[in-house]
Amino acid sequence: MSNSQRPIKVFAGTASKYLGESICKELGIELGKMNRERFADGEFEVSFEESIRGSEVYLVQSTFPTSDNLMELLLMIDAAKRASAASVIAVVPYFGWARQDRKDKPRVSIAAKLVADLLSVAGINRLITMDLHADQIQGFFDVPVDHLYASSIFIPYIENLRLDDMVIASPDVGGAKRANSYAKYFDVPLVLCHKTRAKANVVEKMTVIGEVANKNVILVDDIVDTAGTITKASDLLLAYGAKSVRALCSHAVMSDPATERVANCGIEEIIFTDSIPYIRENPKATILPVATLFADTIRRIHNNQSISSQYLFK
Repeated sequence: MSNSQRPIKVFAGTASKYLGESICKELGIELGKMNRERFADGEFEVSFEESIRGSEVYLVQSTFPTSDNLMELLLMIDAAKRASAASVIAVVPYFGWARQDRKDKPRVSIAAKLVADLLSVAGINRLITMDLHADQIQGFFDVPVDHLYASSIFIPYIENLRLDDMVIASPDVGGAKRANSYAKYFDVPLVLCHKTRAKANVVEKMTVIGEVANKNVILVDDIVDTAGTITKASDLLLAYGAKSVRALCSHAVMSDPATERVANCGIEEIIFTDSIPYIRENPKATILPVATLFADTIRRIHNNQSISSQYLFK
């Protein structure tokens, strides 16, 4: 039976139910019925409350903290395989544990590879994700990985701002490739902020490489965790004479005290996708939905169509 003849079933984990519902609305189908039961000791089990035999099953769950979100996804995958689903596709808008993608010091784990192995062993046939912390994580999988980019969501938003004298900036050297793609698309200069860390989540020193005086700056990053880097970069850029600073950040991890830091810094606006639910009161935050992007990708995969336009700069 070809993909297009199989029924599509979409289920969502607890933490991403809002996203699963939005994706299903775009697809014109109902979100699948699933039950999660928690035991007194904290252990839980998941079960599908409808038949998925022979179906093309999409499981929507971002794997941000706590680790229950990852464990729930693994149980969903295992349950789907044991219920005779024809294929199981994990839809993971935010792929957690991705910052540990290499051995940068002795005796540490490579968590991104471990998570890739866990998903593969659980039984996924494919992964759909967005803005991985490092592109090479795709190579940790032996199944197809559709790596989407939030640029297709962010670019129209930036264009609608109609900013003059715009420059694109990266808050660190590691994000230079990502920021450079935006700079090339808009044909504007690229600025780098070079940082050194005292330890994880603590920025010790930062300098600016490039000209930002009298410019409207767009900072581009994939993850904002404690917001130490992005807020320090924005204040430094303003100190160097920038007219305004906005930030595009794919995933709003926003661990405390991130919201407070953003509120107290000079950044004018910080734009996220809703790959992770961000419910804090923050007048500077703009949340852009990703449901249409993922629903269209699911539709194209189901119909064996190309998805190149979904993740390349146009």
